[in-house]
Amino acid sequence: MVVQTKTLRKFQFVAGLLFIFPAGCITSEQPQDIAIRQSPGQYAVRVLLDDEVRAASLKVDSPYRLVSVDTTEVFSAQETTDTINIEPGDEGIKIGQQLFRTKHLIIEPQDSLPFTINNQSYRGSLELVVNADSNSMTAINNVPLETYLAGVVAAEMPSYWDAEALKAQAIAARTYCLYIKSRFGKNRLWDVRTTQANQVYRGVAAETMRTTNAVNSTSGMVLCCEQESGACEQFPAYYSSVCGGHTENAQDVFGESWAALEGVDCPYCKEITRPDLFYWPMAKFDKKYATEKIIDRYPNLKDLVTIEKIEPAKENIYNNNFKRIVSVKLTGSARLPSTGSGRELVERSSPKSTGKTAQLRAEDLRLAIDPTGAKIQSASCTIVSLNDEFLFIAGRGFGHGVGLCQYGARQMARDGKTAQEILNFYYPNSRIKILY
Repeated sequence: MVVQTKTLRKFQFVAGLLFIFPAGCITSEQPQDIAIRQSPGQYAVRVLLDDEVRAASLKVDSPYRLVSVDTTEVFSAQETTDTINIEPGDEGIKIGQQLFRTKHLIIEPQDSLPFTINNQSYRGSLELVVNADSNSMTAINNVPLETYLAGVVAAEMPSYWDAEALKAQAIAARTYCLYIKSRFGKNRLWDVRTTQANQVYRGVAAETMRTTNAVNSTSGMVLCCEQESGACEQFPAYYSSVCGGHTENAQDVFGESWAALEGVDCPYCKEITRPDLFYWPMAKFDKKYATEKIIDRYPNLKDLVTIEKIEPAKENIYNNNFKRIVSVKLTGSARLPSTGSGRELVERSSPKSTGKTAQLRAEDLRLAIDPTGAKIQSASCTIVSLNDEFLFIAGRGFGHGVGLCQYGARQMARDGKTAQEILNFYYPNSRIKILY
């Protein structure tokens, strides 16, 4: 392939410049002719795109700079009219036909236009770090907070939903991002993932006029929760698709307690959620498969050998007999070593209960067996242990159920409630704080 970039020119490194984040607002207009509002540089977000990139394609629609964090060198290049290849190696990072003898490189478009990596377009800059094995890289999108949110809101909530629901989603997503960044980002190269492990981020592809309006109109707004000290601190503003009729206390799902994340009765989501989403069909899993998935995620449970029975250890029961499993009891069995012969051999090769049990949070169980959450859609269900299978039946809701219920928020917005009223309902004991 012919590389379309011009010859790279070396420039003197500017003292003190280590990580490059675009400053100021995004000046280029989106297809909807709405610019994303400015967010201060200290709120920039480092989004993990992939931590095992072995090869990638890159396209940049504007002139760009390449900054080596290792060697303190800065290069400039013209836009790429075609995609060029990126590969890691022992000697550094190869971009097109140019080898950069560095294990840590930042690619920064100069005109605030998007860059495209592996056919996905993002604003901000691209950071590449060669991993210890030199066979792969970690790819990170450094992006202003409000620009990041423009790529999140429509990925987490349909853009055609009511404006006040979209605003509530934007504030919740901003709060969650900054909390995770503050709590976990200090000890790693990135702040958040692009997936449901944090919140879904699709970059430029997710930007729409309505969701960008929601981000712009709530710019700088976050939720905080009053503490005994009198300070109002940010908290992880969790949200899920359908709570099923009652949201859940964060302590019972994630093991952390916040006054703003206590469960509330939700009469709204059932009014608007279609029945096949509000109630989910039976999910069944082979015992061997389920055991392997659980032990793979929680190796400390390997002494159970084969999980023969799963039953609720704790349940929360709400109005109208709605219940959600908080934790489960796992009962294991094992085959004893088959030595000897005759009757002893028969007895030792037969399954026998070990008597060993363990407990696991229900949310951890469902995501261990079904990481996508597409089959075991919530912990509100009944678990049946058969000879060879586990059945999850009578399921209700979609997601962990903590914090904002998105379908409930949609119905509240339809009922004329404002974003602030929606947030006050789903995050009791919280208030909105304006950061900038």
